[in-house]
Amino acid sequence: MDKIDRYRTILMFGAPGSGKGTQGQILGDLPGFYHLSCGDVFRALNHRSELGQIFLKYSSEGRLVPDEFTIRLWLEHIHTLVDTGVFNPDEEVLVLDGIPRNVHQSQMMEEYIEVILLVCLDTEEQDKLIERMRRRALHENRLDDANETVIRARFDEYAKETEAILQYYPTDRIRKVDASRSPIEVLSDVIGVVRFASAEVTV
Repeated sequence: MDKIDRYRTILMFGAPGSGKGTQGQILGDLPGFYHLSCGDVFRALNHRSELGQIFLKYSSEGRLVPDEFTIRLWLEHIHTLVDTGVFNPDEEVLVLDGIPRNVHQSQMMEEYIEVILLVCLDTEEQDKLIERMRRRALHENRLDDANETVIRARFDEYAKETEAILQYYPTDRIRKVDASRSPIEVLSDVIGVVRFASAEVTV
């Protein structure tokens, strides 16, 4: 790639309702970090472009977007951020959530990112996350978050995907944080593990 060798990256993982997007956004507001979610990439897509038309074709048919397309779209978006000066990879660590979603995507992204840390917001108290998602559904009118059957199906899908990814990356780069506590308590631990990793890698 012609930008830099690889982007120094922190991956945020967590079950639905665990707050990985919130924690990622907070990290992204700190000097030396830039947060990007996969949802941001798709929302920024120009639906009149070639990639936009491909995305609309899959989404309108209710099909999952292929990994190759997802990574291509993500890479073009990152290059745009670098070209416009929004993201400075020489001075900032990239914080990603929602991508990679599976081992295949992890393998494809290996060429572009250097994963210095994987933060996994973990909890065995699934009922707490379900209640959290229901409250969010009321505030944000997210009907999919109000259906417990749908929620539990998303948990099962996440568990299968994440288990494989956690086996893919070296264990010394993985830190688990208890996500069942209050957001400020979770944030304290996230900052702690990120600061420890940053001490080993110049930010």
